[in-house]
Amino acid sequence: MIDERDLVGLLRAATDDIAVPAAPARELAAAGDRRRRRRWLVASLATATAVAAVAVSVPVVLRSELSGGNVPPASPALPVPGASCVDPVPSRVLPDWARTGFSEPRPRIPYVLGDSGAIAAVLFAQPLTSPPSPDHANKILWVSRVDEDSSLADSSLRITATLLDGSETATRMVDGGPGPSIIDLPKPGCWHLALKWGDHTDTLDLAYRAPGKL
Repeated sequence: MIDERDLVGLLRAATDDIAVPAAPARELAAAGDRRRRRRWLVASLATATAVAAVAVSVPVVLRSELSGGNVPPASPALPVPGASCVDPVPSRVLPDWARTGFSEPRPRIPYVLGDSGAIAAVLFAQPLTSPPSPDHANKILWVSRVDEDSSLADSSLRITATLLDGSETATRMVDGGPGPSIIDLPKPGCWHLALKWGDHTDTLDLAYRAPGKL
């Protein structure tokens, strides 16, 4: 019976005649080059990622340190306000306090109410034009809602008109305070009117057209 040492010897003798070809030197060199290229590529990608992260984080950190805290998100652009002028102004029933001098119990006429409700601009001509139209005048009746003291009864209505784009300003005055007037303004456009009479103030917007755009 063959023991273990004899069996090992027989196996060694049987495999001595089997030729194991050596790996070609060219293929081994190519495999080594491929491994080196893979290691270089991985290292390069890691370095590039780290540099990009630093480039992004450094300005944020600097802004945070300069501002003394976290950097707030950028604020959205504020919307640009549009012209609030109504053109043409529709005819409506005048408020009770603005009906003095009208014969009808509920007169209907175009008017613009002040933003604070303290005055009304009653339009006796439409459209308002700049320059003035040869067909009609820019006639406006100003009616104050607030009661006037006798000491202020003769105070003038002072008007500061500004185009909504801020490109031009004009001043006008209605002697004797709110009442009938003809208000001509330098240019067509939407005008913001700041009104002052006595101790009272209000604002409103009026549209003026070019005469040819009726």
